[in-house]
Amino acid sequence: MSRVGKSPIIVPDGVTLSIEGATVTVKGPKGELQEVIHPDITMDLQDKVLTFSRPSDHKEHRSKHGLYRSLVNNMIVGVTEGYAISLELVGVGFRASSSGQDLTLALGYSHPIVMRLPKEIILEADTKKGANPYVKLMSHDKQLIGTVAAKIRSLRKPEPYKGKGIRYVGEQIRRKAGKTAAK
Repeated sequence: MSRVGKSPIIVPDGVTLSIEGATVTVKGPKGELQEVIHPDITMDLQDKVLTFSRPSDHKEHRSKHGLYRSLVNNMIVGVTEGYAISLELVGVGFRASSSGQDLTLALGYSHPIVMRLPKEIILEADTKKGANPYVKLMSHDKQLIGTVAAKIRSLRKPEPYKGKGIRYVGEQIRRKAGKTAAK
């Protein structure tokens, strides 16, 4: 039995969860999310407790059992608390600024990079003197915020020699030793 899949989800107050066929809709104070569940995985909602079950111990059913339980749990956490990802820009001359849903990054290229973010994401970017610039993303959709953060990070990944680039706050970069002078 999947340890993740068999644990029940307790639906908190203020969240409405509706199941229509294979579609789960979760509404909460921060927004609304939908997910289509594989028809083999069955859901049972009784007294604000949601449980998932699978028809057999086939490998495909075992993998989907825990997957869909985690996805629905992430949706419930997202519409109640929300998610936040912070990125920091490490490098000389790297800057970040925001205006509305537009994120403008100066990453050492010959031109600034302007990204238009989806309306579901709340953007906060700042460049302070004496500190690394940062970009903070907040949303109720964990999949969307993770995809956008990975896209921003891919514009200038941290390199292993000096550590310059865009990294998640708290991310450890494996550093390499450079060349040594031979005599």
